Amino acid sequence: MYIRTELHVKGADPVSVLGRTHRTQAERREQTRAALLDATIDCLVDLGYARTSVQEICARAGVSKGAVQHHFSAKAELMAAAVEHLTEKLRGRLATSISALPGGASGVAAAIDLLWEGYSGTLSTAATELWVAARTDPELREAIRPVDRALGRSTLEHVTAVAGDLPKERAEILFWLTVNLTRGLALDAELGGDPQRRRQLLDEWKRVAVLLYEDGPT
Repeated sequence: MYIRTELHVKGADPVSVLGRTHRTQAERREQTRAALLDATIDCLVDLGYARTSVQEICARAGVSKGAVQHHFSAKAELMAAAVEHLTEKLRGRLATSISALPGGASGVAAAIDLLWEGYSGTLSTAATELWVAARTDPELREAIRPVDRALGRSTLEHVTAVAGDLPKERAEILFWLTVNLTRGLALDAELGGDPQRRRQLLDEWKRVAVLLYEDGPT
């Protein structure tokens, strides 16, 4: 539907004076999908996987249950899509931040801080909930595994791009050690661990990583 505005202005372009008051069907679908994904992440963080129901997701998203079935064929697919939705945002932020890092050893510690920031917080909480549930849910495990791998590959590409002359194998080892350390620290945070101890461990790993980097190509 369109409404006319200033139709009596001499020489006015009929197209330019029409104010658009509706969204296209594709825009409505995308908005509904995004609302469902955001609501799913909120539920995982606030309630945990076991208490996250499709009914609660719909209530938070402000849509009908039929809308979920229209976009996703199963709950596992919705969960995987929600994590992918969140990781896409993270991937964009990491790509921008990592590309701005200085090359060489001076950027190693900063890169570790960025990975810690990215792999902790909301992403860590939501992903942890799903991975724990996925241990006994093959359908969920198969749905979220490609999402997790895609995030790792994409982030690794950006990290190795600023690794300078560091051999690819060593850059990958440093990256995966950092990812697994930060995931462990994020879980420690979820369980109420000592924040000062986490900071000390992260600082120690940055020191060791810089030394490994400065050993030079092998």
